[in-house]
Amino acid sequence: MNKNVASNRRLVCALACRNHGSRLYGKPLQNLDVERGVSILDNIIQCLKSIDCIDEIVLGISEGSENEIFRSQAEKYDLKAIVGDQKDVLSRLIECGRVADATDIFRVTSESPFMYFEAVETLWAQHVAGRADATFLDNIIDGCNFEILSLAALETSHRKGDDKHRSELCTLYIREHPDDFDIQRNDPPQQLIRRDLRLTVDTPEDLVVCRAVYDQFRSQAPRIPVASIVEFLDRNPSLIELTAPFAEQGYKTMYL
Repeated sequence: MNKNVASNRRLVCALACRNHGSRLYGKPLQNLDVERGVSILDNIIQCLKSIDCIDEIVLGISEGSENEIFRSQAEKYDLKAIVGDQKDVLSRLIECGRVADATDIFRVTSESPFMYFEAVETLWAQHVAGRADATFLDNIIDGCNFEILSLAALETSHRKGDDKHRSELCTLYIREHPDDFDIQRNDPPQQLIRRDLRLTVDTPEDLVVCRAVYDQFRSQAPRIPVASIVEFLDRNPSLIELTAPFAEQGYKTMYL
């Protein structure tokens, strides 16, 4: 979708960042390519920059000295950044939108390196045409999904929700109150509905898998097709087995 088609709308990606994790510390800054120093966050930002309908990227950094390193990441890519409450992730996303004059927020998580970028332009066009409050890409492989939310809907969620709705479960209030919002729900192609796979990094095993994927498709980075990743993993079942213990629980709590 050409930006001019939605000239009165401004889509800003808000990336919530913090160095925290009981199973793996500093997930966004873990390297996918150790030799070349390409981190998860590097690949995400570079992919986002390649998507025409995304007008700007803003880092929503958590308070705390351990998170100061994300300021250098913002400087590296000439991005705006805000610092906000550690637990109130929703407020950080909202502030990211406000500093960039967003009408809508594009949301992915900063520990998931391989988003389904192929669908972004189409779903943004649908979001604008349908005047949606929320456009969800659901039921895709864990770590490949994204959400498009109007800034007004997020502000309503923050105002009317409670602490759990302001946590990393940023769209839970919208999902729990579907009658109060105009919601568009979308599923990916059937081959990308795979609950035995996960492409998000929360454990050392996840990182092993994502590094193997990046090594296989380095020449195509940052736009690595998810369908190609699925084919690669199916040819390497030992990688699927590595994350199998975490997949079931991850899908159970994905939208809760």
